[in-house]
Amino acid sequence: MRGEDGDAVDTSEPVPSEEGALRAAPPHALVATAGRLLAERFGARDVTLLLADYGLTVLQPVTRLPYTGDPVSAQDGAAGTAFTTQNPVVEVTADPATQLVHLPITVRGDRLGVLTVRMPDTAVDPGTVLRLGDFATALGHEVVTAGRETDLYLQARRTRRLTLAAEMQWQLLPGRGCARDEYVIGAHLEPAYAIGGDNFDWSTSADHLTLTVTDGMGRGIEASLLTSLAVGALRNARRAGLDLADQACLADQALYSQYGGKVYASTLLLRFDLATGMVRAVDAGSPRLYRQRGTTVERVELDPQMPLGMFEDTLYEEQTFQVRSGDRLVVLSSGVHSTRSAAGEEFGEAVLRQILGATRRSTPHETARSVVAALIEHVGTEDLVSDAAVVCLDWRGRDAETKSRPGPRPNG
Repeated sequence: MRGEDGDAVDTSEPVPSEEGALRAAPPHALVATAGRLLAERFGARDVTLLLADYGLTVLQPVTRLPYTGDPVSAQDGAAGTAFTTQNPVVEVTADPATQLVHLPITVRGDRLGVLTVRMPDTAVDPGTVLRLGDFATALGHEVVTAGRETDLYLQARRTRRLTLAAEMQWQLLPGRGCARDEYVIGAHLEPAYAIGGDNFDWSTSADHLTLTVTDGMGRGIEASLLTSLAVGALRNARRAGLDLADQACLADQALYSQYGGKVYASTLLLRFDLATGMVRAVDAGSPRLYRQRGTTVERVELDPQMPLGMFEDTLYEEQTFQVRSGDRLVVLSSGVHSTRSAAGEEFGEAVLRQILGATRRSTPHETARSVVAALIEHVGTEDLVSDAAVVCLDWRGRDAETKSRPGPRPNG
């Protein structure tokens, strides 16, 4: 076809971007769409989406339910290495004509899994691996969005059935990690498939990060319901613009009104000033806070105040402390620091210091997982009696260049 000036006019449909094509795919068809796109644009011969299970022990392939394919280790092997190091891994295969490229899938610091792509040997170069990594990130964002409309990806993360209490708690969590220029957070919960009352939560703005760790009294569904009310009340107060002390007061009133002091929730509330590293804190119960600065590990001593919901109209006070660039903060619920082995030995600070020293160069995600793994080894069984929550935060802070930016760029 030609226009009025006689020049040819292109009437073909524009080729959608990879991100646009993924967004247009039905929620359940993301893997098939990814495979088609990668075959057309990179010559990929096979594509597998592997999602980390709730216990972070295996990576499970997303296939047609109710069955998934055989899982692979989330710590070992090529795919596990890509997941733990958060770097692409190129694996040489028995077929000399192809290689497997394992690409970590992470959304704003929350590690979801790995995208494995079988590529022609001649097509694998650093530039292609970089583009495949961008594609994996785009796919991760769509997986998170699709989770609002389909159970496929949540079901694929399970090696067994969750308890009802655990189902409620995982839906309440913001994720298992978060990253910005100023900080990186990694967190872990056990028993992952039967968690009841332990929870962590965070929210970030242009200038602040609010982080809470909550330990609801009791077990099972009762603990889950209690914690859900506590976290909902804290979020409601935070979103109303209240300061930490008033957030704790409102949540305290909500729990006391519902339970009359019969049960309560222990909570640690932290609010970080992203520009200065000044931290405001309210210690309302049992979670403990440790700071690793260089090779020194010390407990951040805060004045203990009443758990939420224990008494009517409790007043809370904020305290402050400072974090510096390079500091690592670790928060432990009572299911970690108060748990004893079969011999009666408490999981004490000496063990924690040893773990933190050994994992100083590991990511916050792997450090949190390592602390829980050491707890399980200390107890001698994976069937923990009490819920265990660990949150690890690496503080980077803002340098002069970052402070001049209009807003930090999230990772992933």
